[in-house]
Amino acid sequence: MKIVDVDRIIVDVPFTRRQQKITAREVYNWAILELCRVETDTGHVGWGETVIHYTWARVSDESVARVVGQSPAALMHDDSLGAGLQMALFDLVGKVLEVPVYQLLGGKCRDWVPLSWWSIDASPQDWAAEAKDALKAGYTSFKLKPRPWWDIGAQIGAICKVVPPHFKLDLDPNATWQNAASAIPIIKKLERYDNVAMYETPIPQHDILGNRQIRASINRPIAMHFGSPPFITQVREEVCDGYVICAGKSQVMRQGTLSAEAEMPFWLQLVGNGLTTTWAAHLGAVLTHATWPTISCVNLYSHQLLKKKIKVVGGYHRVPDGPGLGVEVDEKAIAKYRVPPRTLKKLNGAIYDRPKPRIINTVVYQDGSCVHMAASNQGYGYFGSGHGPAQAEGTRLETWADDGSKEWQKLFSRAQQHPVRDRWQGRS
Repeated sequence: MKIVDVDRIIVDVPFTRRQQKITAREVYNWAILELCRVETDTGHVGWGETVIHYTWARVSDESVARVVGQSPAALMHDDSLGAGLQMALFDLVGKVLEVPVYQLLGGKCRDWVPLSWWSIDASPQDWAAEAKDALKAGYTSFKLKPRPWWDIGAQIGAICKVVPPHFKLDLDPNATWQNAASAIPIIKKLERYDNVAMYETPIPQHDILGNRQIRASINRPIAMHFGSPPFITQVREEVCDGYVICAGKSQVMRQGTLSAEAEMPFWLQLVGNGLTTTWAAHLGAVLTHATWPTISCVNLYSHQLLKKKIKVVGGYHRVPDGPGLGVEVDEKAIAKYRVPPRTLKKLNGAIYDRPKPRIINTVVYQDGSCVHMAASNQGYGYFGSGHGPAQAEGTRLETWADDGSKEWQKLFSRAQQHPVRDRWQGRS
């Protein structure tokens, strides 16, 4: 049996209406997926997907050339193939052998795997609305991104008003809480909310002393991305309670096994739509310590590209038992959302992307001062290095889209060079 064809299909799947608004500033291009359809000379077909603007590894032309003419079983353990292609090979081999993917990975230890809802930073009202949707959809946990440009107390307070006590919130500041001295008071203030379950990377992970101090001072678990600082250092210095694991199959299995030896739980962070969420479920089914809810961000998408939508019950979804990934792709939906090849050709072979939104993001403080930024990702380095508070009560983010005015263009040009401090005057 040999691979005879690899078809790479670019699709642009719209996010849900609210998430289109929330993600417009930063992760709008996660809606673009590359699907890999791999076919063998026996007529078997496997499917995989990659979020090409957020992945542990993209699929390259070289990877495709390397698998054509080869047995899928000979190469499926090679992480260098990239996310969607490796996933498709496992789906393919499982279908050929008529076994589910989890049997190719190891012994199954659970039939149902935990899954979390996800959102980047947003207003208290939008986070609360997302939490209500998550609860209605069967989720019991929500992974959130606190940022210095929002009042985290107001955000969490708004959510807790609309969810029951068992609905848990996992907070990931992405190191923007700067250091132990600023992070600990923030976390202490949030201790009054029983819904808050854990924190990921509150400060830079290389700050070993700071992370040890935080962990010793709070009553919630701390998660870190596996291997930063090195695994042995993480365990020896007791800087965290568990891990975030994001990699190809072989690395995931290795890191999951090491976590189990250290008796450390982890969540799988494999971002994508229906296929990726299902792939993560098979990995989570065989890794004993994959007990924290998987982060796939599948809730962002208006369509999962599957004929049967993933069903979440009590925060868990069932691992499919059918051959391969055990799900059937919706080829009509794929055709609907496919980016026309003529559009891709106009880009001269470059990876397809949406136009970057032209937005001024303004952090507004209670005292009337503000900071204008040309892109929200400017804030990570700016606030992370201490140019502003890690958190401040009453802080909010105001956005100003390009309206064609000279005033907008002048401010945008300045903010592109460096965040601009000013007094908040509102919008005329």
